[in-house]
Amino acid sequence: MPCVFLYGTLKRGGTGHRLLQDQRFVGAARTQPAFRLYQLDGYPGLVAAGTDGRSIEGEIWEVTAACLAALDQFEGVAEGLYARAPIALLPPHDGLAVEGYLYRRSVAGRRDLGTGFD
Repeated sequence: MPCVFLYGTLKRGGTGHRLLQDQRFVGAARTQPAFRLYQLDGYPGLVAAGTDGRSIEGEIWEVTAACLAALDQFEGVAEGLYARAPIALLPPHDGLAVEGYLYRRSVAGRRDLGTGFD
């Protein structure tokens, strides 16, 4: 089953977490310092930032194909709002193949959230 890195409203306790019913929580994780997290309209957006990036806090979930399709719909993948892409993690999860959702629109003028979203 595929694994996803979740960093915002889909995490445990978040407003979108209902989509992860019956899925398996793998553990808390941090990305390699290659991303930035921005405050959007009530939810965060993760963007690739290369050498200007930070290590972002999140969770890894093992999900079914049906759940992954529901997550793609929730994140607006078909509309180009987010894209699912490989996410490089820090140890002990650095060998795990994980994807996450990267925000695809401009973050100009948006507040940088640092390393996490609560």
